Amino acid sequence: MTEYLSDLTQRLHYSLPTAQLIESKMPLTPWLKLWLLNDSNMDRPFSPEEVRVIWEAPPYWCFCWASGQIMAKYIEEHPETVRDKVVVDFGAGSGIAAIAAAKFGAKRVIACDIDEDAIMSCKANAELNNVGIEFSDDFFELIQKMDTPDIILAADVLYDRDNIPLLTELRKNCQSILMADSRVKNLDVDGYQAFSEGHAETLPPLERFDEFKHVIIYAAQGTAKE
Repeated sequence: MTEYLSDLTQRLHYSLPTAQLIESKMPLTPWLKLWLLNDSNMDRPFSPEEVRVIWEAPPYWCFCWASGQIMAKYIEEHPETVRDKVVVDFGAGSGIAAIAAAKFGAKRVIACDIDEDAIMSCKANAELNNVGIEFSDDFFELIQKMDTPDIILAADVLYDRDNIPLLTELRKNCQSILMADSRVKNLDVDGYQAFSEGHAETLPPLERFDEFKHVIIYAAQGTAKE
């Protein structure tokens, strides 16, 4: 067990003391692997304490949500999206979009997430896929220290509708944006246009999230130079 995986497993055990992470190939992108929750741990009743901890600090980074999978598949099919570019994966979660960007020729990739556990997940998954990625827990501090990134990737960041105003802020700090989302079906934010879609299942499967299998990909031009 690597250092990153050991630390990640420890963090998981704060929420689910008996849970284990397993190396999982992504069905849509079998060249990409992630450390995900062993779904056998889902097939049992949870204790009241586990339920409390899961609700207060859900270990979302040990699932791979549909939007991230569709984003990675899109990058595989359209590598020119990231090739030779500086890429920031905003709200990286497990790091699937950042890993795909690194695999398909990005010049520099930074996985950014405010959650310390998610950053550790990104580190473990980058190591698993043998790609070089940088990490940040503060997007706006990161942007102040670097030249304007060529593209921001954002997958499944609208789980909370209060995050929608962030989409305008993101446009101010990049040349272009690619966003994948399965929750907001009729996004009405200036500059964002839906142009592709796909279907994927959350891994490990969560049946109550069936309605989130349909993913829409949006693109927007950044306004950093305006």
